[in-house]
Parts: sequence; C-alpha cells; structure tokens
Amino acid sequence: MLSIFIAPIILSGCDVTLMNPQGAIGIEQKKLILTSVGLMLIVVIPVILMVFIFAWKYRESNKKATYSPDWAHSNKIESVVWIIPIIIIAILGVITWKSAHELDPYKPIVNNKPAMTIEVISLDWKWLFIYPKEGIATVNQLAFPMNVPIHFKITSDSVMNSFFIPQLGSQIYAMPGMQAQLYLIANKPGQYEGISSSYSGRGFSGMKFTAIATKDESDFQHWVSEVKKSPHTLNTFHDFNRLAQPSDHHPVTYFSVVKPFLFQDTIKKFMGDMNMHQNIEMHQTHEALHSTVEE
Repeated sequence: MLSIFIAPIILSGCDVTLMNPQGAIGIEQKKLILTSVGLMLIVVIPVILMVFIFAWKYRESNKKATYSPDWAHSNKIESVVWIIPIIIIAILGVITWKSAHELDPYKPIVNNKPAMTIEVISLDWKWLFIYPKEGIATVNQLAFPMNVPIHFKITSDSVMNSFFIPQLGSQIYAMPGMQAQLYLIANKPGQYEGISSSYSGRGFSGMKFTAIATKDESDFQHWVSEVKKSPHTLNTFHDFNRLAQPSDHHPVTYFSVVKPFLFQDTIKKFMGDMNMHQNIEMHQTHEALHSTVEE
C-alpha cells in the first residue's frame, strides 16, 4: 500500500515523451500504441480479476465452493480461451499491416508545401546536420519551419546508430556506407529533444541534439542567417575528419560553409570499389596538405 502512495510522487517528474507527440507521424504512432494496449487489456484485465476471484472463491474457509477433482474439459471455457485471442490477434494483424504502410518512414508526407531536405551524418558521439540548399551545417542542433515536411537523408561515418526525435515520430538506423530516409513534420513550434536510441560506445549517453520547429519561414531564415555568421567552416575533408574525431557531450556548433556533396562522399568512403576509395583518400590527403599550407 505504501508503494502505491509513493509511486505518484517519485514518478511526478517523469515525462512520457512518446505520449506527448507534436507531429503528425508521432500522433498516429500514439494512436497505434493506445489501440494495441487497449485490445490486449481485453485479455489482461479479466485474467487479473479472475486471479483474485478464484483465490477468494476457493479459499480454504469457503466450504460452499464446488470441489470437482474429476473435471477435465469444458467446451465453453475452450471457446473463450481460443476464440477471443484469435479475434484480437486478427484485429492487431490488420492494424499492424495498415499502419506499417501508412507510417513507412520512406513514404513522403502529403502536404501543400514541398519537403525540406536535411542530410544527417552520425559521428562519434555527435550529430552533423547539413542543409544542402542553404550551404550550411550544424552539430547537435537543427531547425526547420513547422508544418513543413522534412526529408531526412541519414548515414553514419562510424558505427551504426539510431536517429530518433521521439515527439515527432519514427526512429531509423544510421549505417556507414548506406543512406536511410525518414520523413517527419512538426505540428507545433518548439524545441524537441533528439537522441541516439542505439548504443554506440563510450559517449553514447551524451549523443543528444535539439530539433527546433520555428513558427514560420521567416524565423527559420533568421536562424539560417545566424548560422552563416559563424567563423567555422567545413570546406574540406580535412575539416570534416577533424570534426569526426570522437568527442563526448560536443557543444552546438555552426558551420557557415560546407563542402558540396559531403554527405554523398561520406557514404562513398565505405564502398567496395577500392579505386573509388583510393581516389577519395588521395583527394582527402591533397586537401589536408593544401589546408595546412594555407594555415
């Protein structure tokens, strides 16, 4: 009884992020979770109640309870035990099949506004966000206007990771040498925490970022202008390789200039074509030497 009263106090500071979605995909996923839980409770609640009812009815002191040592089979009980779960599983199967297609992370979001593309590279232990249209990049912070579909292109420069903004929707894995895709949208302005939901090494716990949904396009452009004021740049692979070195709890960093096709070249590093890989390595070495001479 004491634990029942203490639990609300202990859990009062907890925020069940998944149950507080702020995007269309997240809202649909919340509905799916609640529907699935509700259907399963149709079985769970009666079972829990029957445990207490049976314990009370067949207690030792109740001499009125029927004692049937030779009882072996009941068609009614068998029907209930099998038919109800079969119906629930069938309903869950239909819902799962339907939602798997509707909430496919690769499926573009239908909207009257064109999708904005943001390229995401998972590093040790931080997130690099590239805006190819704006020609800028950021670490551990990204921004986009609300009610605008966001097309994330995702890869990794290191081990496999998992890109996840819980309040906006689906997570998807970032893998070296591969490109994953994810479509999300924010229905309300605000700041939403992003995380890596897949363990990736020593600095995993600090691999967090902030996703900012601005009120409108003008606010987003103001954020872009702030990024373009940064003295930091990612002009060369040498700059990128320095950034890619492992670091814990990396601070938010803006890059006013980013090397064109940096996202694509990061994927090509892991291709099986050795000639391609050697060409990229030679190009990186040349850029690093050129950058050193300039410094």
